[in-house]
Amino acid sequence: MGQVTAVDVSFASNGGRRAGRLYRPEGSHPAPCVVMCAGFGSTADRLSGWAEVFAAAGLAAMVFDYGSFGRSDGDPRQVVDIDGQLADVRAAVACARAGGAVDADRVVLWGNSLGGAHAITVAADDPRIAAVVAQIPFNGFPRRVEGRSTAQSLRLTAAILRDALRGRLGLAPHYIPLVGEPGEIAITNAAEAKEHISTLAGGDSLWRNQVAPRATLRMMRYRPADAAARLTVPLLVCLAADDAETPQELSSQLADRAPRGRLKVYPGTHFSFYTDPRTRQAVASDQIAFIREALALP
Repeated sequence: MGQVTAVDVSFASNGGRRAGRLYRPEGSHPAPCVVMCAGFGSTADRLSGWAEVFAAAGLAAMVFDYGSFGRSDGDPRQVVDIDGQLADVRAAVACARAGGAVDADRVVLWGNSLGGAHAITVAADDPRIAAVVAQIPFNGFPRRVEGRSTAQSLRLTAAILRDALRGRLGLAPHYIPLVGEPGEIAITNAAEAKEHISTLAGGDSLWRNQVAPRATLRMMRYRPADAAARLTVPLLVCLAADDAETPQELSSQLADRAPRGRLKVYPGTHFSFYTDPRTRQAVASDQIAFIREALALP
């Protein structure tokens, strides 16, 4: 494993500035680059550990905050704009390619959860992308969420509609927690909620357990599987066997639809990719091997 350096970067997107960081491996020659797309309501600093692992393995890695999150511009805050985030991903790729430290023709798109859907969608329309890695990717909502009662689903729906209406009227968002314990009104409910929140919010993290839920209406019409079918480059989909948030039966369709798709399934839940060091180590090792193979690296 080599030495890693990190430099702050910024780029324009949607009329504002997006903040990011580029992790570079030791050496002066342009390196292949992994542009990393965060998940629903997440921030770039939550991907820094993954980026450092990639850079230590000889791959540059760039993380960035979507508009209204983290260090990036955008008001109101904590609002997930699907189309805006897709524009941010395209702008991040352009930024990475423009830097002299990156091999512009060996850029890999990597995405986690909703970011996995974004990575596939953007890559399908960019013939210069060399490969895609989608980790626990979003591919539609399950018809029924395990552990969430009908009454809880109705309360969540009411919160979503309330926030959507406030958005249309130009009012401040109606925020709800991103992660909640079973029974709470939240985007995601999990028995591991406290551990997950502690992991994401630790240190000097800019992540907040708060989000405007209106984006879930747009997500109901989001079809990353259609984009996967148009991919011409290798795709690796990494899933958790007991994932209730991005369940295997839905997310595996992304690998099935992609002409050069590959699927890897690991023990654990959606949150194991965040909190379990053994899972993270195994996944990162497989992803690095896949990227090296896709880019024909030694």
